[in-house]
Amino acid sequence: MRFDLDSQSLTGVLVALLIMALWIGSLAALLLMDIHQLKPLWIVPIMLGRTYIQTGLFIVAHDAIHGSAVPGDRRLNHQIGKLAVILYALLSYRKLSLNHWKHHRYPGQADDPDFHDGTHRNFWLWYWKFMRGYLNTRERIVLLCKIVIIFLALSLMLKISAISLLLFWLLPIVFSSLQLFLFGTYLPHRSDNSDNLHHATSSNCPLIVSFITCYYFGYHWEHHEYPHLPWYKLPSVRQGQSLI
Repeated sequence: MRFDLDSQSLTGVLVALLIMALWIGSLAALLLMDIHQLKPLWIVPIMLGRTYIQTGLFIVAHDAIHGSAVPGDRRLNHQIGKLAVILYALLSYRKLSLNHWKHHRYPGQADDPDFHDGTHRNFWLWYWKFMRGYLNTRERIVLLCKIVIIFLALSLMLKISAISLLLFWLLPIVFSSLQLFLFGTYLPHRSDNSDNLHHATSSNCPLIVSFITCYYFGYHWEHHEYPHLPWYKLPSVRQGQSLI
């Protein structure tokens, strides 16, 4: 199959492939490694690195939902998005897309699935409401069954360490969901923000800090104002540069 991509689409494909390659490569290397040969001091930094890469998968899927992962090829754009959410946590790209567009259409309102509704401003209560909005009871049960099957298959059939699976696969999914919620929902949308259409605020973090914390997701008003821009172009808006 031949793809004729413009420069922006090619950049998007390369960014997506890089993040996916880092996710697959790092996970494979860590699962094949003897966990007992790894110094305890390195476990936390490695878990944080895996969490950051895990979050990158969601960011790729998020851009695909907005059509900005591969803007020149809609079919490839959504294929990349579907693959990213499957690798991320075996999620439904379609449901994620429907809910996220509701968030952009009704920000800070009752129909916004990410909204705290005034009664869930506590971080943990809001996080639980947020997660329930994207996974109903049946979907949570199905997802849990899939994870258990994969976990048992890898640990019993391929003899992968259960501890390694927990530390480098399962926990990064949980930590990543917390990272995304903190920087993509809680911090930018916790205030009423009734003075702007998007009910969103942006962090004042320097570029490097915003990148390290959550791939520039902290520049959240900019994302709502320019939803067609991929994550790596949000700093250009923040700095008032040309969007061309």
